[in-house]
Amino acid sequence: MMIVKFGGHAMKDADGLFAHSIGLALSKGEKVIVVHGGGPQINAELSRLNIESTFVNGFRFTTEEIFSVVENVLTNVVGPEVASNLVSNGIKAQSISGKDSHILTGSPIEGLGKVGKISKVDIEPIQKLLDAQIVPVIAPIAQDVTGGSGLNINADLAAAAISAAYEGSTLIIMTDVAGIYRNWPDKNSLISEISSSELSKLKSSFSDGMLPKVLAVLEAVDAGAQTVRIIDGTNEKSFEEALTGRGGTLVHA
Repeated sequence: MMIVKFGGHAMKDADGLFAHSIGLALSKGEKVIVVHGGGPQINAELSRLNIESTFVNGFRFTTEEIFSVVENVLTNVVGPEVASNLVSNGIKAQSISGKDSHILTGSPIEGLGKVGKISKVDIEPIQKLLDAQIVPVIAPIAQDVTGGSGLNINADLAAAAISAAYEGSTLIIMTDVAGIYRNWPDKNSLISEISSSELSKLKSSFSDGMLPKVLAVLEAVDAGAQTVRIIDGTNEKSFEEALTGRGGTLVHA
C-alpha cells in the first residue's frame, strides 16, 4: 500500500508527470491512495476575495471565513482537477472529501482556529474505492468532534494519519523541495536518511513549511508506517527513484 501526498508546486503537473508516476506504481501492483494539498490555489482564491491569512509555525490560521474558502477550493476545485488528470491519463480515480466521506475526524488545535488534528480514520470508504480498482483522491478536510462545520487539516498530517491506518504502508510526500533539510534553505543540508528518533531530537530546529513535513513523518512512523520518503514532485525522476528505494529523504522507525 502506498499513500502519496501530492502538493506544492508539484501540483502544476502540466506534463502529466504525476499521472505517469501513479500509473507506474499501479503497474507494479501497488495500491495507491492520493491525499492532496492546495496551498497555492487557496492563496490565489483568498487574494481574489481580499481575505488576509496568516501562518503560525507553518499552519494557516483558519477563521470560519477562511475555512469556507479552503473547503471549497480543496473539494470542488483541486480534488476534481487531480482526479480528472488521472482519468485523462487512463487511471480510474475519484475525488472525495475526508469530511463528507466520513474518513477523517479531528479536533481543533488550540490557537489555530479551525485547524484540526486527526483523532480517527475510517478506511472503509477508501477501501471500497480500492476494491473497485479506483484511486481515491482525498481532500484533507475533517469532521469536527466538537460539532463545528469542519476542520482544515494539513495535508501532510492527513496523509500521515491515513498511512498509519494501513499497517505496513509506505508514505511518499511529493512536494516542491527535495526532502528535509537540516538548515533550510541551505541546499547542501539535505538529509538522505534518518531514523525517526534522531529526527525527533532535531524537530525543534525546524520552522515554517518544513515543520509540518517533519511532524507528518514522525506521526506516521509513530503510528505504524514503516517508512516515509519525502521527494521533489517537480523532478521527473524522483518518483521512479522512490519506487526503487532511492532519493529524497527516507525516514524509518
